[in-house]
Amino acid sequence: MRLSKYNLNQEKKSSSLKSFLWAKSIGEFIQKQLKKVALPEYLSFTIYAIVIGVFAGLAAVLFHNSIEFFNKIFFEQTAEGLYFLGAAAVIVLPAIGMLIQAIMIKMAPDIAEKKGVSEVIKSVALRGGYIPLRNTIFHFFAPVICIGSGGTVGPEGPAAQLGGGVSSKICQLLGLSDVRRRVFTAAGSGAAIAAIFNTPLGGVFFAIELILLNDFSAPTLSAIILASVTASTISRELLGNESIFTFISPEAGSYHYLYMYAILGIIAGLASVLYLRYSSATSHFIRKKILAKGIPQWLVMIIVGLFVGVSGYFFKDIFGIGYSGINNVLAGKLIWKVVLILFILKFLLVPLVINSGGFGGMFAPSLFMGACLGYLFSFSANNLFGLQLDTTTYILVGMGAMLGGINTIPITAILIIFEMTQEYSFILPLMLAVIVSTTISRLVRRSSVHVQHLEEQGYQISEGRESNILKSIFIKDLELNIINTVHENTKLPELVEKMIKNPSNSFYTVNNENKITGVITEVELRPIMTEYENLKDFFVANDIANPHVTFTKPEDDLDHVLRLFSKMNVDSIPVISDDDESRLLGAISRQEVLLIYNHESLKLNLADGLSSELKTITDSGSSTVAEGYSIAEVVVVTDLIGKSLTELKIRSNYGLEVLMIKKPQEMFDESEENELIISADPNYKFKWGDKLVVFGRDENIERFKKI
Repeated sequence: MRLSKYNLNQEKKSSSLKSFLWAKSIGEFIQKQLKKVALPEYLSFTIYAIVIGVFAGLAAVLFHNSIEFFNKIFFEQTAEGLYFLGAAAVIVLPAIGMLIQAIMIKMAPDIAEKKGVSEVIKSVALRGGYIPLRNTIFHFFAPVICIGSGGTVGPEGPAAQLGGGVSSKICQLLGLSDVRRRVFTAAGSGAAIAAIFNTPLGGVFFAIELILLNDFSAPTLSAIILASVTASTISRELLGNESIFTFISPEAGSYHYLYMYAILGIIAGLASVLYLRYSSATSHFIRKKILAKGIPQWLVMIIVGLFVGVSGYFFKDIFGIGYSGINNVLAGKLIWKVVLILFILKFLLVPLVINSGGFGGMFAPSLFMGACLGYLFSFSANNLFGLQLDTTTYILVGMGAMLGGINTIPITAILIIFEMTQEYSFILPLMLAVIVSTTISRLVRRSSVHVQHLEEQGYQISEGRESNILKSIFIKDLELNIINTVHENTKLPELVEKMIKNPSNSFYTVNNENKITGVITEVELRPIMTEYENLKDFFVANDIANPHVTFTKPEDDLDHVLRLFSKMNVDSIPVISDDDESRLLGAISRQEVLLIYNHESLKLNLADGLSSELKTITDSGSSTVAEGYSIAEVVVVTDLIGKSLTELKIRSNYGLEVLMIKKPQEMFDESEENELIISADPNYKFKWGDKLVVFGRDENIERFKKI
């Protein structure tokens, strides 16, 4: 028995290795052919963008057709197999789908966690756009099963992840640098959205607003536009060019009623905030109150699936993506009581499905809830106040307002509704309601739900980049400055003289025990100067010092210090001992932290720019940059496996800068041969086969190699 298991494992490893070598040989062949052609830079960039659009569009079409295929399997073939349940068979279908997803999560828990738009944002911001192919394959089938079995979620989050993953793999096969892959992964995500919704402009701004967090350049915009237009063209050819929604031409009404759209925007914004808070509370409750107590996730998912099934049994429009339900609302086929129930059910069930472990997006549910909200708003206004509001217009505007409010993507929301409806007449009311809704949502929640999800994981991503590049640098690793102190009984003339002679604008008052009792800056001193002649003989330093002083400790990182400086009007912060808070160790200045921050940012940009060159370091493992300085590869030894850059403190201990990390590349699994270059994430845990690409003095590199 042991021998057979061993042979089986060997066969699996052999199969995995063959798959990898096959993919590697294809990639090497493509790269060699591209080098022979030697196209101009802009032309090659354009071709790459179109290729990305083609594959992202085809992937989105396959995803769309797969959802329909699985929907037929569940609601026709599976329902027939449960004929003994009669019409009630639909109740168990979502539960079966949730059980299948639970099994998939059990088989690949690490991959299952990396889902949705937030994962694409993280890969673009932190990993140069790298998304493993096995993640892409997993997150293709999981949402297809969820939506196909009636799960009341949307296809856009998985579609964005699918488009980004396919694009990432193509870039890998083409041998593109991290900089290029980052751009094309974002472009692939936007292209998939363009294809799945048939909205090329919506796909462009989805990538800009959500994936890149508004961090883009002209070449990036060109790539996203080309990819989105290409993907949308393929989608229209294969899936048709008809609008998803059917309705009578809307009438926006007189401009006198614009305030009604603003009110709808306010209501949608408040509903969006309430939905997001409910979703967060649901996530916390399931993780902390249910799963933490040992209740198996599969049981929770089955129960949620049954909730969806029961709801769908009575209100079938709750099943799946919900476009048919939106069309029923637009056509006026549903009474207001049913629309209200549908809104409540969608509001309650979507977070339950996603947070319990289901796979899907929030765009389509946002549109569904927005349609219901717009209908209920116009119905109430017409019947309670005798107005003559066009219900169709308010339904469409409500869809955009909820989409923008929940996802905080105003431009994308406006363009998606505009392109999906192909109607321009209500563009002004749509813009007004979406902006109002998004503003309210942003005032309450400082960032999008996807970015906040990353923040819960410990990431601080801003404008498409990891903002916590100072988290791996601690005060104890720096040489502290001498702190400027004056005795608290120092007379005003002497204090002014010291502040004039010293370029620092912060002085700390100390008592007889040398403990800091306050801080004096220009803010405290300026009001005194107007009465200087009258006060100079009476006032001492303690009279004008601000007693509220903020301290730091050696164990604090510079990210924390930089945040303190952003809140305080001082140019230095005193550092006190961890053991004895009365003992002053020195001060750290704002200028020093900013210099280090700029240095780290420059290092990241340098690493991005050198990513292709780093792949060609000489066989000796190093490349001379200047006399006495080199870029070198250092293999991660056994003792370092499982440790992070933060723990190793390579900068302070060895005087070296870690530019990049080389890791075994993968097709479906970690490979043993070809290498992938990733950014030097301070929290990345080293694995077997990793290599560090470091820069510094030759003697420091040799010393580091000997550890």
